[in-house]
Amino acid sequence: MQNEARLSDEQVLLVTLMVKLAVTAVLATMLARFRLFRRILLTERRDWPERLVFAAGFGIPLTAGVAARILLGYEAADLTLSGSFLTGLIAGPYSGALVGAAVGVPALLNGEWGALPFAVGCGFAGGGLREICPKEEIWKFTPFFFTRLLQSIWRQVRRVTLDWQIVIVTAPILLELLRLNIAHKYPARLFALEPTNIWLDNIIIPLATVLAVAIPIKIWNTARIEHRLAEQEHLLMVARVDALANQINPHFLFNTLTSISSLIRSQPETARLLIVKLSALLRRLLRSQEHFVTLREELEAVDEYLDIERMRFGPSLVITKQIDESSLDVVVPSMILQPLVENSIKHGLGRKLGEGRITIRSSRSAGSMVIEVLDNGVGLPQTQMEADSEHGIGLRNVNERLRVIYGAPYQLKLHSLPGQGTTARIEIPEMVAPDRASA
Repeated sequence: MQNEARLSDEQVLLVTLMVKLAVTAVLATMLARFRLFRRILLTERRDWPERLVFAAGFGIPLTAGVAARILLGYEAADLTLSGSFLTGLIAGPYSGALVGAAVGVPALLNGEWGALPFAVGCGFAGGGLREICPKEEIWKFTPFFFTRLLQSIWRQVRRVTLDWQIVIVTAPILLELLRLNIAHKYPARLFALEPTNIWLDNIIIPLATVLAVAIPIKIWNTARIEHRLAEQEHLLMVARVDALANQINPHFLFNTLTSISSLIRSQPETARLLIVKLSALLRRLLRSQEHFVTLREELEAVDEYLDIERMRFGPSLVITKQIDESSLDVVVPSMILQPLVENSIKHGLGRKLGEGRITIRSSRSAGSMVIEVLDNGVGLPQTQMEADSEHGIGLRNVNERLRVIYGAPYQLKLHSLPGQGTTARIEIPEMVAPDRASA
């Protein structure tokens, strides 16, 4: 009776694989709860300190898992392959190699001579895939990849294009098969779970390895989305309040209403148009709930603002646009341009004698879009420009939103020369809006 109650070798292996996936999910969830680690996940451009934090945060528990396997015989805690590969896939080849070296050292001290080069190689493999793969394709990878696998294969065959989801699935499978073959030929030189039949060897164990990569990606991507929505909701509300308090302030409304009053008798049609423009601008600011809009929509909002300013300044205000047509459908944070234009008018052209010119231009290059707002105003000294960008409500909000959405490297850059003008420049990663279905 006691022998009949014992689990078979196949059942023990399946339980080990399930516990391994549970350990992976718990570790990924715990790391996502740390604010510093979650902040690192929000951006694709990471400085070396951030990469080291990521490598340490993920590598230390993985190294402890390898030690638990060696000292306690707890095989489910060994995530050498999936952990090294995943680190490279998320943080880059050097971070992946660093984690691979960390988890390979305990095994190396245990006499497993192939563990260190294999783990480092897995880190480089994940990092190399990250370098060539679109970053959003990595975050689309989920544990339910198999539900779309046949569709992806058919799409790849039909269109003769590379489907990155298949590539991401294939890489850990090949690494696991390689590890199984090496461990089979040299049992004491590299650790791998010991399959008892071909079914477990060629299908179940590689599938578990893929899931050990996909589960953390899914958990971390969910954390990224939740964090960005919360931050963006807060920043968008601040931006709307600041826009009403700073841009549509009582002084601006007084000047606009005075212009309307003076035009009612002499140019009633122009006065009516000005009221419509003012109403549309206020309505857009009050009702807009979109976190992101296309550049085309953002420029339309800026046009409504500039139409009112043209009425105030008359022909002395000239607006020029140099917009790359291919950039019009690129997604940008809503209300990101209006503070820049308002800053040019208020600080650059408000004190200038003669014609004032504002140029808005956009361009695309190497996966990024650059937007610039230039004026030929009085310009600002360096000290005043730094003070405006740090303490000015509109510019500070633009800079903060860029940093939170895209990461620390993306910031508002101001360049000004006294007597010649000011240039405000922002660079953001490309994200093209999908076609909207008609109702």
